[in-house]
Amino acid sequence: MIKNISTPRLKSPVMICAWPGMGEVAIRAALYLKENLPFKELAKLDAHDYFEPAGIAVKNGILDLPHYAGGLFYYYKNPGKNSDIILFISDAQPNTGNVAEYSKEIIDFAQKQHVGLIYSFAAMTVPIDHSQNCRVWIAASSKKLIQTFKGSNLKTLNDGQISGLNGLILGIAKNRKIDGVCLLGEIPIYTIQIENPKASMAVLEVINKALNLELNFNTMKERAKFVEEEINKLIGYIKGDTPPAGPLSEEDIDKIKKELAVFTKLPESGRKKIEELFKLAGEDLKNAGELKNELDKWSVFKEYEDRFLDLFRKKKS
Repeated sequence: MIKNISTPRLKSPVMICAWPGMGEVAIRAALYLKENLPFKELAKLDAHDYFEPAGIAVKNGILDLPHYAGGLFYYYKNPGKNSDIILFISDAQPNTGNVAEYSKEIIDFAQKQHVGLIYSFAAMTVPIDHSQNCRVWIAASSKKLIQTFKGSNLKTLNDGQISGLNGLILGIAKNRKIDGVCLLGEIPIYTIQIENPKASMAVLEVINKALNLELNFNTMKERAKFVEEEINKLIGYIKGDTPPAGPLSEEDIDKIKKELAVFTKLPESGRKKIEELFKLAGEDLKNAGELKNELDKWSVFKEYEDRFLDLFRKKKS
């Protein structure tokens, strides 16, 4: 259920939707918008019905029910163009089986706000080096809409699939006669679990131009440079190379590991989905294929290998 927090009069609003995913491309881009433009709270989505706990939370040895992921709508009165902006940010994607209903509730709200266009952000894994510039790919609800981005140097996703909430929400929007655009920032295949500010910035540059936002990307550029340098150090260490400034000390190595630990964790949304799929596969092994695909997508099969094989051992016994 969505509860209104305020009731502003918005001019022909567009909506931007984001949540965690590969490379944290979408969620970081949305949070950057929220932090750098004067967005105000518009409404709150009570997500209790869409997120089922896969375990129990423990803090300082104390058990507690886990926090249910929520979604907040924000609005921004955009002086740069005729369209105001509604920004929806969720801290996770819903459980498998609830994605369609979750999307419909967001679209219902969008219709009440007379939204004419919805954007979603996503990551696109490609065989590039992390030091290369990221291109942005586009998929939209019509060829005419794609043409409006002709001067933004985007690559059109002619064939393929946009999985999960990023794609489904736009498909439902199209059925409701609302235009939709998905912007996909390129990330290297080997960095899907690492925050990618460069890809987030590439996506935001497209939005910046489309909505005349006049964003300043200096802090995001600094973040992108930092992440790139840390990856370079880690790769050099793994390869046994000698960095230009000399061999890494144990203190250097510990620092790199600690800094990268923040970025290399599997996003909470990914872990929740994996746990749900383990539960489904335990009930019916027909779901094991989907589970294996999800583990491969995040490159964490090794981490879960024993547990995955246990599913078959238990079935056999």
